Amino acid sequence: MLMDKAEIVISGGHGGAGKVSFGKTETSGPDGGNGGDGGDFYVKGSSNLTLLNQFATEQNFAAHDGEPGGQNQRTGKRGRDFEILLPVGTTLTEISTERQEGFVTEGQTYEIKSIEDRFLVAKGGLGGRGNWEFRSPRRTTPTYAQSGLPGEKRKFLVELKLIADFGLIGLPNAGKSSLLNELTNAKAKIGNFAFTTLSPNLGNLKGHIIADIPGLIEGAHEGKGLGVAFLKHIEKVSVLLHCVSAESSDIKRDYELIRRELGEYNKTLLSKKELVLLTKTDTVSPEIVEEQTKILKKLNKNVFTISIHDYEQIELLKTKVLALL
Repeated sequence: MLMDKAEIVISGGHGGAGKVSFGKTETSGPDGGNGGDGGDFYVKGSSNLTLLNQFATEQNFAAHDGEPGGQNQRTGKRGRDFEILLPVGTTLTEISTERQEGFVTEGQTYEIKSIEDRFLVAKGGLGGRGNWEFRSPRRTTPTYAQSGLPGEKRKFLVELKLIADFGLIGLPNAGKSSLLNELTNAKAKIGNFAFTTLSPNLGNLKGHIIADIPGLIEGAHEGKGLGVAFLKHIEKVSVLLHCVSAESSDIKRDYELIRRELGEYNKTLLSKKELVLLTKTDTVSPEIVEEQTKILKKLNKNVFTISIHDYEQIELLKTKVLALL
């Protein structure tokens, strides 16, 4: 299952404490060193689309703390930076930030568009000053040091919008998952009941990603069924593979229902390239297939009939699909 949304807390490392120390002799004076700064926290792009699954069991992450200062004015070691990988297509929207000056709401957004993207999202805290830093002609033996500052603590809403080449769309039980398994090396769950697919399944066709978008129903743009949680995944898909079952009693209604839901959610979806796939043709007579095809071609001239049990059709569809790019 592909996790596509999570709330996480990210923190920079805590600054190390300054040292209170004096030399070995009475005249040596204070020599406590400064604490090291806390590590910074980064997020970086990755081609692995399943990386949000890491947030299923852990939602709090922090960079390493700085080490405390030492004797002889030795500065503590800086805390190591921390980096987590997130899939290309991920957006981090800041919910809130906690800094020394208080708790504030920022609303800053980071969008990972490529594997080269790397963002600093939480700075580490400064290390505390040791008592060496506090000496003066009037204060020759300071007996205190600073404790170091906490790093930024930021809460983010993390959302993945798939950046796939092809999106399989259609009503529940239109044969999308079965077709994905035949076109690619995917192992999507298949069942003869609504909403077998509860999250987008992914497959790879000669280096191109196909996403099986969970079945839509009437009112999906308003949140019915699986709703907008998965309509958003269609926004960045290049080509729509619109599956319509040949078993349907009203194939025109089925096709237009999905198109209407896409338009109600985002009208730009209606301008995407679309190949209509009349699926499950092995379950009805050739006469019905011919009749259903005629109906669909009045709605969209780009129609392809397919049975997952016909090897030649599957191979021909692969060629046709890739040509759409």
